[in-house]
Amino acid sequence: MRIKPSIFIPTLYFAEGLPYAIVKNMSVLFYKNLGASNSFIGQVGTVFYLPWTLKFLWSPLVDLRGTKRKWILVSQTVLGCIALLLIASVYLPSPIYTSVVIFMTMAFASATHDIAIDGYYMDVLEPHRQAFYVGIRGAAYKVAWLVGSGALVFLAGKIAETTSLGVQGGWAAAFAVSALLLLICAAFHSVVLPSPQVAHPDAGRTAEAVDLAAENQGEGAKSAGGSRSTVLQFWLVLKSWLDQRRIVPIIIYILIFRCGDALMLNMAQPFLVDPKQKGGLEIPTSDVGLIYGTVGMLFLLAGGIVGGVLVSRLGLKKCLMPTALIQNGAIILYWLLAWQKPEGAAVIFNYNLSDALHTWFPSVPHDWQWFGARYLATILCNSAEQFSYGLGNAAYTVFLLTTVKSDYKAAHYAIASALMAFGVMVPGWVSGMIADAFGYEKLFLISFLAAIPGIITIFWLPLDDDSTRGEQCNTES
Repeated sequence: MRIKPSIFIPTLYFAEGLPYAIVKNMSVLFYKNLGASNSFIGQVGTVFYLPWTLKFLWSPLVDLRGTKRKWILVSQTVLGCIALLLIASVYLPSPIYTSVVIFMTMAFASATHDIAIDGYYMDVLEPHRQAFYVGIRGAAYKVAWLVGSGALVFLAGKIAETTSLGVQGGWAAAFAVSALLLLICAAFHSVVLPSPQVAHPDAGRTAEAVDLAAENQGEGAKSAGGSRSTVLQFWLVLKSWLDQRRIVPIIIYILIFRCGDALMLNMAQPFLVDPKQKGGLEIPTSDVGLIYGTVGMLFLLAGGIVGGVLVSRLGLKKCLMPTALIQNGAIILYWLLAWQKPEGAAVIFNYNLSDALHTWFPSVPHDWQWFGARYLATILCNSAEQFSYGLGNAAYTVFLLTTVKSDYKAAHYAIASALMAFGVMVPGWVSGMIADAFGYEKLFLISFLAAIPGIITIFWLPLDDDSTRGEQCNTES
């Protein structure tokens, strides 16, 4: 019986996105609830990102050892077991430091899992079907973010706030559900995942290039063993990616464009939950989960869809600068929130929105916090920022795809995305220290200013040949 890709592609990319959401998103509020400082959260979050930055280094291992189907099944089982260890870490004497080791282990397993899934996707689907399913896989990945950043955070916060289990019990329950979901995915995929009949064509072209280079260097290169071939293969791929017009502005742009974004995003959730005396908005963890996991995620999805449509219709050259301005301009909204710290009724241009909402919904208690200025301003700010991020990130991702050459599509994209990941690590590392030293208001202003150099770099990018690269980009995306 042949299983349709529409059955397993969404679940594969849900399983890919969930561990990332656990490590990068859930951990932030987990540590905040345990009383960790912003400096610690920013630094450890950067360290957690390292495996996704470096995963291209061990990606040949996934190709050379076993099948990608087996790597997927083993990785999902291991990830589920690691999530079970997170439950135990909550009740240990030093949960913060113990959980760092476990989160880091999950990050490495998740990065390896990503390699296997992305390779399997290209192995099991023909090129035209890869393009067809790219929207589905992207939506499934974001649904996993919705579950991790929204539902599971809400669960942890609600249990902590309304039961005697407290913070430890809330997070133990969230990690238990995470483990259950990952183990269910492993069991499901062990039944439905077909075995690909052919390898990805890129691998064949890469192997041919290695063999040709080995012949040019003599038989000694062929007999040097798999490790030397792997090194040679990596060098050939890297050299071919670097061999393109205006490579220096391209590298600089990829590295610095998300600098301001990374500074702001790392501290956005701590800002929302921190008490007012620390400069935060003092919104309960469960409510932050609702804001991020419902309205915020819908606007993120909408921004990505609109961005993709605009780029496909107007071209990257016309869209990259406007979307960059919108994406990074939205950072200023968090600065306004930190500066104003809205309280009381929501009033817009002398119109009392809170009173209007109570008129429309008379059964709601008058002091219901969701109708107040603090919550409404946060929802509006988060929704606008998420939409603009989705809009700008769609164009940014398309540009990364334009740097890919047809011979080494997967490997070239891995190099470009690794540069992008490295570019967000340094600002992520210092974001917490800046917040602790200068406060959230100055942090968000610095984030906005840090985004300007990346925008300016767009003027030097080779966008004049966008039309020739657009077909390749649209095929791959």
